[in-house]
Amino acid sequence: MGGDLMILTVTLNAALDVTYPVDALVPGGSHRVSESFSRAGGKGVNVARVLSALGIPAVVTGLVGGPTGRAIRDDLRAAQLPDELVSMAGDSRRTVTVVCGEAGDATVFNQSGPHVDKESWADFAARFAQLVRDAQVVVLSGSLPPGVPSDAYGRLTRLSAEAGATTILDTSGPALLAALDARPTVVKPNAAEITEVTGHDDTAAAADALRARGAQCVVASLGPDGLHAVTPGGTWRATPPWRLAGNPTGAGDACVAAIAAGLLAGEPWPAVLREAVALSAAAVVCPLAGDIDVGLYEQFRTSVPVERTRAPVSR
Repeated sequence: MGGDLMILTVTLNAALDVTYPVDALVPGGSHRVSESFSRAGGKGVNVARVLSALGIPAVVTGLVGGPTGRAIRDDLRAAQLPDELVSMAGDSRRTVTVVCGEAGDATVFNQSGPHVDKESWADFAARFAQLVRDAQVVVLSGSLPPGVPSDAYGRLTRLSAEAGATTILDTSGPALLAALDARPTVVKPNAAEITEVTGHDDTAAAADALRARGAQCVVASLGPDGLHAVTPGGTWRATPPWRLAGNPTGAGDACVAAIAAGLLAGEPWPAVLREAVALSAAAVVCPLAGDIDVGLYEQFRTSVPVERTRAPVSR
């Protein structure tokens, strides 16, 4: 680690992502697949992969185990992503994504993950406490595997704050709600997730509700409609200049990567949001989560409109 400031991505429920591209997905039908792809995944791993493509160092930590865990670590090594994963007893999960070329969308099948015993969780918590000392930004992404405490992200957020690191939390449901008391720097739900945890269909009201419960900033991803961000410095809306079809599964992770890079560099929120929309768009057109189309990214990053919709707000 060498004491250099860096971005630390946490994937407690790491996976081996298997992707099948098909022309059309027909429920109940038989599909001929000419090629498939397997790679290390989970939201935090995808974030680190995008950051690496931008030339920004990121360290991957989390929990892996069994033959699938070995395959995850082998792929991280091949991708030259620094691996600080912690071993556990169970076999890591797999995810299956079917990318449909005609419809321009993806169907995802996520396993819940193996049960994590208390010893494995204690080992991870101890390792995280060491790694976070060298981190300036910590990304906490994805679901919690069975056996991990429901307030795990809250605990990790507090450890990060004690070490002087800012935190980005990208999770949903009870795991998100349980972490808010720890006051994460940024939470990044999508439209469905923010409605689920707040009961508000209106994104602005939902974001305000999350801030009232402890989130310092809320960046809600609205799919093809862009981003809605509520920060102490104001409320912003960033939208892509045009809509794109493709695989949206990695778009949220690319968005988080942009936020992490922006926080690391100390960029103002309009610049961060412009980058986040551009990177998300560059991820949508790629069949594999964690990849970006660099040419499209360069094109979008100069053409994303960012509008201030409300003056600075306080809690």
